[in-house]
Amino acid sequence: MREHILIVEDSRMFGTTVARLVERELQADVVLTRSLAEAQDALKSAEKPFDVALLDLNLPDAPNGEIVGMVRSQEIPVVVFTANFSDDMREDIWSHQVVDYIIKEGTHSLDYLADLLKRLHRNQNIKVMVVDDSSFARQSITNLLAIQKFDMYSASNGNQALSILCKHPDIKLILTDYQMPDMNGFELTREIRRGHKKEDLAIIGVSGVGNKVLSAKFLKNGANDFIIKPFLTEELYCRVNQNIEMLEAIEINRHASYHDFLTGLFNRRYLFESGAHLHASATRNQLRLTAAMIDVDFFKKVNDQFGHEAGDLVLKDLAENLRLRFRDTDIVARIGGEEFCVLAINMAPDDIEPVFNNLRTHIAHSPVLHNGGKIFYQVSIGVCTKTSPTLSALVTAADEQLYMAKNNGRNQVCID
Repeated sequence: MREHILIVEDSRMFGTTVARLVERELQADVVLTRSLAEAQDALKSAEKPFDVALLDLNLPDAPNGEIVGMVRSQEIPVVVFTANFSDDMREDIWSHQVVDYIIKEGTHSLDYLADLLKRLHRNQNIKVMVVDDSSFARQSITNLLAIQKFDMYSASNGNQALSILCKHPDIKLILTDYQMPDMNGFELTREIRRGHKKEDLAIIGVSGVGNKVLSAKFLKNGANDFIIKPFLTEELYCRVNQNIEMLEAIEINRHASYHDFLTGLFNRRYLFESGAHLHASATRNQLRLTAAMIDVDFFKKVNDQFGHEAGDLVLKDLAENLRLRFRDTDIVARIGGEEFCVLAINMAPDDIEPVFNNLRTHIAHSPVLHNGGKIFYQVSIGVCTKTSPTLSALVTAADEQLYMAKNNGRNQVCID
């Protein structure tokens, strides 16, 4: 669903620039107003709630930031724009529990805004848990992070936190107090680390007893970070976002290391690393594992006749066909050039020939569109259904069947 964003800015040029930025970067629905009165009318007439409001701090009919309190009273997350800034102003802005403030100072401000709005959009799918035996402290942190649009959970003790984590193993960040009955923050962190690595789930230790020894102990017990109470709202947000962005960077690198850049399928490394586990599991549990090698016939001719861009489209089309026809439990990988591999778990013997022949015939009769024309291509497929001592032996056997399909005239399936 497209986000609904309110902008209140009396500078026509800056307001229009921000509106265009938001529409371009988030594909959001934007309502641009220029005064407190116009903003009030927009809020009353809105058909759906605003997801975020971007507010100029000084408006002709609200010169002292009155717009911020008015919009926050509607429980809408707020980002404040201001041309002037001071420590007193900063404290006043944060007292309204805003998402952030941005000082108007050129293109850097707009870049920061774009990143911030994207961050808020991603936060909606990120689960965060606060663990603290103090209901006031727990609720205070939960409320602050809810403003950042995180999907929030809370627990009053370590055992409850572990129970929630068991039900929601995709929680990405936990903030835990140190001093809690039954299980302190160190013990909880150690328990969490038994099943969740630092690169998958970040833990921030929190304590009102601030000293370097406590911080070091939290980190040595597996925490990613440490923050001392009382803390500034701005510091909390920076620490939380920094840890979330670190997890995202690790996930991006992990995805790149196991996926083919062009097609988005798994790559050769993933096939042989995860495939080895799949093969071992299939052998242990007496499950059937079928390997198939798929190769584009005369792929060089496609590149020579239509260009490498067309060749890329053919590879993407084949990848999509494979992705749609096999299950999430199967491994579908591009292992090099125009060669692909499928490892299918427990495929019924009677289904093997129809599945791969239907794939082959569908591809042969479904051209790829390129520059207003059609590119027809075909594939040869080799399949091994026999038990093999290793994954490498299974894939090699499927490759031998592919070689046979090529030698027999291509555009066919050979099964052993």
